[in-house]
Amino acid sequence: MPPPICIVILAGAILMASSALAFAPSASLKLPSPPFLPDMANRIRCPAPSPQDISRVKRAAQFWLASATIVKKYVAKHVELALRENIMRQKLSDQERIDEWNQIHDVGSTKLHDTIRDMKGFYVKAAQIVSSRGDLFPSQYIDKLGRFTENLEPMSIDLVKEVVAQDLLPNGEDKFEDVFAEFDDIPLGSASIGQVHRAVLSAKYGGKEVAVKVQRPAIEEKLLGDVANLKAITKPLRGLDALPVDYYTIFCELEKQLANEFDFLGEAAAMTKFHHNLHHRASGTPDKMPLVMPLPVDGLVSKRVLTMDLLKGASLQQKFKEMEEKGIDSSSPEAKLFGRKLLRTLTDVFGRSILEHGFFHADAHPGNIWIHEDGSIGLIDFGQVKSISDTYRKTLAQAVLSIAPSKDDGADIEALWQLMHDLGIVVKDGAPREAGAALGMWMFDGSATTLPGNYNGHELSPNSPVRDIETFPEDLVLIARSTVLVKGMSSRLNVPWSLAKEWRQLAEDVVRGEESHPSHEMTRGKRRLAMKRLKQLGSSSVKKLPAPVRSRVANMVLKVVERRERK
Repeated sequence: MPPPICIVILAGAILMASSALAFAPSASLKLPSPPFLPDMANRIRCPAPSPQDISRVKRAAQFWLASATIVKKYVAKHVELALRENIMRQKLSDQERIDEWNQIHDVGSTKLHDTIRDMKGFYVKAAQIVSSRGDLFPSQYIDKLGRFTENLEPMSIDLVKEVVAQDLLPNGEDKFEDVFAEFDDIPLGSASIGQVHRAVLSAKYGGKEVAVKVQRPAIEEKLLGDVANLKAITKPLRGLDALPVDYYTIFCELEKQLANEFDFLGEAAAMTKFHHNLHHRASGTPDKMPLVMPLPVDGLVSKRVLTMDLLKGASLQQKFKEMEEKGIDSSSPEAKLFGRKLLRTLTDVFGRSILEHGFFHADAHPGNIWIHEDGSIGLIDFGQVKSISDTYRKTLAQAVLSIAPSKDDGADIEALWQLMHDLGIVVKDGAPREAGAALGMWMFDGSATTLPGNYNGHELSPNSPVRDIETFPEDLVLIARSTVLVKGMSSRLNVPWSLAKEWRQLAEDVVRGEESHPSHEMTRGKRRLAMKRLKQLGSSSVKKLPAPVRSRVANMVLKVVERRERK
């Protein structure tokens, strides 16, 4: 895609990113607000919501003015290069054109980053989604927007403690120090909705090290106000061919879903259910957890405060940054080994949760994927989850099998088209029948080089199958969020990956209605052996080796893993 077209779309991609955000409409548990503590109210006051109408107009104008400024620079550069090459007859080499565009990418990405940093709210969440798509956007935008998966400006510690006291100590029976023996002033991380602090519980409450997630006061009004802005902007644009999807409908659904993110009681329940599911097969048979994740602490959870297990390590986004700082090439054996381990874990987790249990994490991005100190992969932030019916997940399994049949004789395009229709996909009038099938392959097969109907695999391309979709059901949008994340990670890590092929055996079991099958157990055994080989690179003895030696060791382990996976 030509750079100016790509970035014109990028300004709107902050809108489009929301189509990958969670749409899990379910009733939030409504609780009365706890009584305010008079003694603390005299010292600290929570920020009051700003006047809605004035705030929304200002924020909408600020975002779109910044977007227009960025687009203007790209259009100007496009015109300049066209004049130089077509009128002035200057012959620019490919590298010279790349250098010209890189200068604009640097300026544009900085402007967009600074705008979102100042505005915060919903725009931060959208930026997190865009930053995970290294296969679609220039690296300058990926790097700068990727910072929003790390830390935002934190609340003051006094405000944090006030929220905790209001919610967990409403009757004054316990003092703050009676519950927390330690509570760090500096947060471990700060996000759009809240921030997380390390703490140690008192002996009365178990004495263990925990993480305490605290919601920002008045953030619900701010985020929902941003969505109201975007609804107002996109409503007049409905039906325009220039837009790939109906954004107004998307934001209407998102408005319902965002309410769930402000309910930490619901998040605690989701964590518990997700942990139980991954610890068991669908039949109830215990199984090994494929990743690490926190669990809530009973009695210390409220609508705005969530106390949970502390995971030590760093986010995937931070690990990517470390790899860049250390000069680790994405095509090196070490990076590919890490990439395979990451993709294998995410594939297993998403496969089991979506196809087997029908209950999955709906907000996976590099800031929510955790790399534990021992090298294991983790998942945090369960504010957005989704349940699908047994019928829907079995239809999904059939779609996977139509893309990657057991005989490896190519995708069954006709069957896939019908199955995508059964999943709720409706193509626009006049669109080729292959549009639905191409969308299925786009979702589940990142290794596909061509799509049915000669569609392009980039969803922002003018020839993307997404543009020919009239109706994209909310259940499938959330599933696409997970599958497209894996697709983006495989591209960034330079590891070809097909979810359809990896999920094939599990899909066959789901269609048969079997929790486990001898051939499936054999496949799982091979995968566990491959994962054991991958962990060798993370051992302390290997880490102490000189870099050249470690690289050779990684290369040998990589060859073993690839050979095992081919069998």
